[in-house]
Amino acid sequence: MQKTLSKEKYEEVRAYFKDFTKVLVPKALVIAVVSGIVLFYYSFGTIGENGFSNFQILLSIKAILGLWLGARGVLQVFFGIQPFIFKSHRLPFILVICIVFLSQTMYYI
Repeated sequence: MQKTLSKEKYEEVRAYFKDFTKVLVPKALVIAVVSGIVLFYYSFGTIGENGFSNFQILLSIKAILGLWLGARGVLQVFFGIQPFIFKSHRLPFILVICIVFLSQTMYYI
């Protein structure tokens, strides 16, 4: 896009997408966190006599990672609180990748 548009037009389009993202992402973040909590409640099931099943262990790990990402995002977007630790975007990205791999592992269990 930067190669095909003039510099002024590129800045205008980029500002439009930036404003659109600032409006859309906070609402999507809240919906993702709330729906994740509800789905966790319904899909976790009961704990058997032998303890957690493999599925429940992986689901718990995913829930902890997802709640940390959701809490971090809500604090940043709605309250402007920057994280004290892990200020870069690498750790959240790595955690999202871990959640995807855990999901794939859960599919085969």
